[in-house]
Amino acid sequence: MNIESAFADGKVRLYLSGELDHHAARAVMTEIEEKLDLLLPQDCVLDLRDVSFMDSSGIAVVMKTYRRMHAIGGRLWVENVPPQPMKVLDASGIDRLISISALMQARRRT
Repeated sequence: MNIESAFADGKVRLYLSGELDHHAARAVMTEIEEKLDLLLPQDCVLDLRDVSFMDSSGIAVVMKTYRRMHAIGGRLWVENVPPQPMKVLDASGIDRLISISALMQARRRT
C-alpha cells in the first residue's frame, strides 16, 4: 500500500494505491494520522482510484480518518472508489456518515 498526498488551501488529498487489507491497514492509518496531525486540514479527501482490493479493514481506516478529521474540526470525503472497494463500503452503510463517490469510468466511443 502506498500513500501520496497533495495539500492546498486547507485541503489534503490522500491518494491510496495497492491493497487495503488487514496487513496494510495499521501502517496506512499511522501514515494518515501523521499527515493529518502535521497539516491540520479543514478538508480531507481519500482518493481510492488505485486501490485494487479492500476488505473490512479498509472500512476501519475510513472510519478512523473520519473520527480524526471530526476531532480537528474538519470534513472527510471518499472519492474515485473502484467497484470492488465500493461493494465493501456499500455493505457497511458508511455512506450515511461520509460522502462517497464511485470511480467514473471513461466512456468508450463506438
